[in-house]
Amino acid sequence: MSDPLHLESVTAGYGTRPVVQDVNLTVRQGEWLTVIGANGSGKSTLLKTMAAQLPPLAGTIWLEGQNLHRLTPRTVAQRLGFLPQQPGIPEGLTVRQLVALGRNPHQPWWQWEVDAAGQVWVERALTETNLLPFAERTVATLSGGERQRAFAAVALAQNAHTLLLDEPTTYLDVNHQLELLDLLKRWQREGLTVVTVLHDLNLAARYSDRVAVLAQGKLLAVDCPDQIFTPETLAIAFAVEAVPLTTPVGHQICLVRSL
Repeated sequence: MSDPLHLESVTAGYGTRPVVQDVNLTVRQGEWLTVIGANGSGKSTLLKTMAAQLPPLAGTIWLEGQNLHRLTPRTVAQRLGFLPQQPGIPEGLTVRQLVALGRNPHQPWWQWEVDAAGQVWVERALTETNLLPFAERTVATLSGGERQRAFAAVALAQNAHTLLLDEPTTYLDVNHQLELLDLLKRWQREGLTVVTVLHDLNLAARYSDRVAVLAQGKLLAVDCPDQIFTPETLAIAFAVEAVPLTTPVGHQICLVRSL
């Protein structure tokens, strides 16, 4: 099987204004890759382009060996799930109905009811995101953290080969951050390929197999967390002094001061 995603000299942005330039990056089958960088470095822009939400200004993105931006939205959605940073809140939908939308790419356009196989995925997503008690509530009545889990459940129910998440821990308290990331790690171990954008460097170090660092719109480095979270790299990417720590959960970072 081809690599889930391969970026070849990709420049991405809005209109004619590039935000990230000349990115060459391969997402490997079954890995967890996290994109980090300072505000304005282009993390979300790059992820949206990888999710076919934005066309590249130059270069090509290959999804499982095919040109991503030449595939139909339905084909993309069968292979690729995307959780944006601030998803829109649908009017009047219950949590169960929202999660069921994740099954749309797998059903004929004329079939409104979720089929038996789809129901299994919906129930699994609701259960594993601890949303069964909220299943019949409307999405608009949920707290920010509950909504974030509901949209994560949509992506899980979609059963795509690769899942892209832009700041999935936004609005979540510490307990639910770890709960959601542990869930994604479990699904990754079952074969899901995961790409995240994370602001929390220690969460990125803890959960990722590899980390890609963006700095001023350029791909600075891609490597395992131990090689990325060094004082030298963090000084360039974030203008901070940092000290690496060895902890019970692996390599972590103590931020000392800004530079």
